[in-house]
Amino acid sequence: MSFRAVRQSKFRHVFGKEEKRDMCYDGVKISRNAWDSPFCDVNAKFIAVVEEAQGGGSFLVLPLEQTGRLDLNAPRVCGHTAAVLEVKFCPFNDNMIASAGEDCLVKIWDIPDGGLKTDLRESLCDLEGHQRRVGLIEWHPTAENVLMSAGFDYVVFIWDLNTGEAVRKYDMHSDTIFTMAWNKLGTHFCTTCKDKKLRYIDARSGEVVSEGTAHDGTKSARAIFVGDNDLIFTTGFSRMSERQYALWNPKDLSKSLKFETIDTGSGVLFATYDEDTRMIWVSGKGDGNIRFFEVTDDGGGSVFYLSDYKSSNPQRGVGWLPKLAVNVNKCEVMRAYKLHPKGWVEVISFTVPRKSTLFQDDIFPPTKQAVAVMTADEWVGGKTVKPNYVSMKDFFVEEKRVQGGGGGLGGAPKSGGGLKKGGLGGSKPAAAAKPAPAAAKPASSSGGDSGRVAELEGIVAQKDAEIKELKRHLATLEIKLRELESQ
Repeated sequence: MSFRAVRQSKFRHVFGKEEKRDMCYDGVKISRNAWDSPFCDVNAKFIAVVEEAQGGGSFLVLPLEQTGRLDLNAPRVCGHTAAVLEVKFCPFNDNMIASAGEDCLVKIWDIPDGGLKTDLRESLCDLEGHQRRVGLIEWHPTAENVLMSAGFDYVVFIWDLNTGEAVRKYDMHSDTIFTMAWNKLGTHFCTTCKDKKLRYIDARSGEVVSEGTAHDGTKSARAIFVGDNDLIFTTGFSRMSERQYALWNPKDLSKSLKFETIDTGSGVLFATYDEDTRMIWVSGKGDGNIRFFEVTDDGGGSVFYLSDYKSSNPQRGVGWLPKLAVNVNKCEVMRAYKLHPKGWVEVISFTVPRKSTLFQDDIFPPTKQAVAVMTADEWVGGKTVKPNYVSMKDFFVEEKRVQGGGGGLGGAPKSGGGLKKGGLGGSKPAAAAKPAPAAAKPASSSGGDSGRVAELEGIVAQKDAEIKELKRHLATLEIKLRELESQ
């Protein structure tokens, strides 16, 4: 009977590569607030970072291409009268961003194309209703202009931005709400609370469909929806301060589908789910590494550890680029924007190693389109619509190949080349073609030279990639060696 110790996955060898310092964002005064938030958000146009401010609250919004050292007098969004606790870009409008702060307000802002030229103080809309500071905001995944917020008054509001009024108000929580998340269709949401309860709630009626104890620790627990069946993935702590993760069936939260201990770290674990690759990215506050997991629906649902990205530099928070903005040609499946406590944002690209230069449809299935499929009134009225999807091949740029004339170096096409009429070798089968002698000149000297140069450049690029991978592996081994020496 065969035994496989390691579960096979095409994402097991995902590796992260840091961009050079001049391609990152330097000189950013990142917020030192104790609230457990990523303090940043990213979309296809901008990156937003909550800053440490005196006498008020502000955050920075920069175009993605504006890398390098930040000007001390760079314009900021500074309309809050107290510290900003969270920022979130609208998934359907790259120029719209929501912010929540200690002044009990949720504000909606419009960022002009090209970024800010002067300080932005006038918001599009102010949402008033919370009695205490607001720490959580989440945009609806399918409906336009619908936003959910939660504050330290233990109340959850769902807002219609067209009117600026709350269409739902829920007060079923008895303590601080740590996190909240919409499901894929926006019909339900889940929350974790300081009372250690995980709740699955109907977003329209406010009915608590199910609830249960997620993690026994008193520190912050986080939750997101994963998989095709709206499973809930949580991270939290045990009574002994061990960091854990668990997978739950939302209709029965009395017992978990899987429950594992990760380590004994003290930082809160933030999880991000990629629906296309079915990968969960877990980054710890104060950690230097980012872990990857893969979720399956087999046997009701399960989670498998894949690998992790290691770094000796701790992170204050991590923002993730939307899937529609990744580099498909480089097989980039995710891109992270890591906030360093020392005041800079590092860009880390996560890729799947592939030798082929063709479009990789197995790692880039159709992804969710950034377009709302219904209005706020339709959602309030009970309508549910599935999101639209778009092919990632539309974002793939085919590389132009250089072909030599008269058969190039080999004198004949390879088998299965799919050459059109009039191409090298005509319609003659490759099996019947004899290779030209090594000393023979190509039929077209310039075409042969171009083909040879392209081939050599490809070999050099492949060797460079192998060298970089070996260096990264060596650095990982050195970190492990230092860890063992320190024990």
